[in-house]
Amino acid sequence: MSRLTVFSDTAPDTPVMDTTSFDEIADTLKGIGVRFERWEAGKAFAADASDADVLDAYNADVKRICDEGGYQTVDIIRVTEETPNKDVIRAKFLDEHTHSEDEVRFFVEGAGVFYLRIGGKVYMTLCEKADLISVPANTTHWFDMGPDARLAAIRFFNNQEGWVPNFTESGISKNFPTFEYAAGIAAE
Repeated sequence: MSRLTVFSDTAPDTPVMDTTSFDEIADTLKGIGVRFERWEAGKAFAADASDADVLDAYNADVKRICDEGGYQTVDIIRVTEETPNKDVIRAKFLDEHTHSEDEVRFFVEGAGVFYLRIGGKVYMTLCEKADLISVPANTTHWFDMGPDARLAAIRFFNNQEGWVPNFTESGISKNFPTFEYAAGIAAE
């Protein structure tokens, strides 16, 4: 279940909001300029479907988002139990950064947490299967795919180079709860 937990950026132990209500999540994020939607596939596809089949299943929404945002490139990123160096991949996204373009992700399967630092708050947003999040360009954020990541996400880009981070080197991301907290997984 999707979840939004909001903290003051100076109080990572004390949530000021915590909700699993889709409408409340979407409305709160809309208030800071972040799009949050839920999609249904236009046609069924197998768990091991090709990228082309997955994109075809979500064609209407993919086209709508591309048209609205002017996105030129769409691809799918997959992390599975066979993906080598998952801990290295996870670490790559855990430091706060920005992008010169929007970061738009639709979760085909699995889950991940986007942390958005805006206006003195951190919006910890657990996105799961069927969720789309669009983080506006130049928004400070980080992402946690969890210690045992399994996910597939459609990515949208204006930049042909794909994912290009500008790290802030603030260190703030190390102070906030991880994926396990957002997903309700007990720490060992």
